[in-house]
This record gives sequence, structure tokens and C-alpha cells, in this order.
Amino acid sequence: MTAAPRATPFWSPGEIEAAIAGTIAHLHARQVLAYPTETVYGFGGGADRESVGNLIALKGRPPNKPFLLIVGSSDMITRLGLRLTSYAAQLAARFWPGPLTLVLPGGENRVPDQLRGPEGGVAVRWTPHPGLARLVRAYGDPITSTSANRPGVHPATNAHEIAEQWKDAIGRGALHVLDGGQLSPSEPSTVVDCTGRRPRVIRPGAISAAELRASVPDVIGDT
Repeated sequence: MTAAPRATPFWSPGEIEAAIAGTIAHLHARQVLAYPTETVYGFGGGADRESVGNLIALKGRPPNKPFLLIVGSSDMITRLGLRLTSYAAQLAARFWPGPLTLVLPGGENRVPDQLRGPEGGVAVRWTPHPGLARLVRAYGDPITSTSANRPGVHPATNAHEIAEQWKDAIGRGALHVLDGGQLSPSEPSTVVDCTGRRPRVIRPGAISAAELRASVPDVIGDT
């Protein structure tokens, strides 16, 4: 598969392994990464304040609109001090890895404020994308995630779109692109607020409310 201009091939198992070291170095430099997910291409980086600040600047996103965290293991959640309520643990056991984002309480003094949503929680997803999951495990910590697009433009489904829209950032080394090929159109992840007494769907998506209720009957919203 042909890589997009100025992008690192990230398709086959061999390409993924070859890309790991350079990608982790880019993350350690607190710069922004573009990568394929199970839905669309995402922008992200480390979960530290400097990396989050660089992501906000590149994306041009309002500071009060938080990003989510991509994890590759349950201990990443624990290390950040985030808490899986009993029903959140049930949802995670059934649907992770998968297109389900859980907004979790906790993380005080460990998660930058820019990652905390209006409900007071931090959005987390355990990705099923094999390449991204491998990268996160190798990195050893969660990475942030938001859709890879400019305001008013549809999220990118291939690396070429990103390379065309963000030439300057790529040229100056502020953005590194992993080319995982053309992604098939898909629904976004379902987002469930797990900070209250009952789980509440705050964004419908790939997993329906009926599927959620098969595991946790008292899910609110997305009728």
C-alpha cells in the first residue's frame, strides 16, 4: 500500500513494528501524532500538559472542549487514578476493546484539566485497532485523541487528506503522520457518562443503547 506523502507506513505488522521507535520519540518530544483508529484518523499525543497544549494549538480547538484518552490496558486507567464504577466495569468488560468511550471520575492531580469534560470526568476508550493498540502498549501510557480535521471539514479517513491539509505542521516537525491506509466509513464511538449514579449516553454511536442495556439495564438516554 502506498504511503501518503511525508507519512510513515503503518499498515502491515512489519510496518507497524518499524514505526514504533520513531513514533515514540516524537511523542516524547511532546509533538502531535496523526494515526488511524477503528473509526477515523485521529490527532493525539502524550497526556502531559505540554503535549496537550501543543495539540490544542495545532487543532485550533477551544480549550473548554476536551479530548479523550486512548488506553491499551486496564493498568493505564489505574495509574491515572481514574475509577471504573461497578456499571462502568460491566460495560468495559463487555465492549472493550471496542468503539465505546466511557467518561470516568477521578484522575485529580494526575490528568490535565484540559482533558476533563463539563460533567467532571475524563473520556477513555480502549482501542481495538491493532496498530494503535500496539503503539499505546509500547509507549506505556495513554495518548490523547481527537478527530484529524480542521473545523468544518469532515474527519480524515486516509493519511493523504491529513498530509494535504497540514503540510506546514508536518514540514516543521510539529505533526507526524502514520499511514494506516484508507479507513472504511463507520459510526463514531458511543460515549457514556459514568460519573453519576446511572450510566448516561451522551453521544450515540457504533454501539446502540439496546446493546448497552443488555449488559447494564438502567442505561439512560439514546432511546
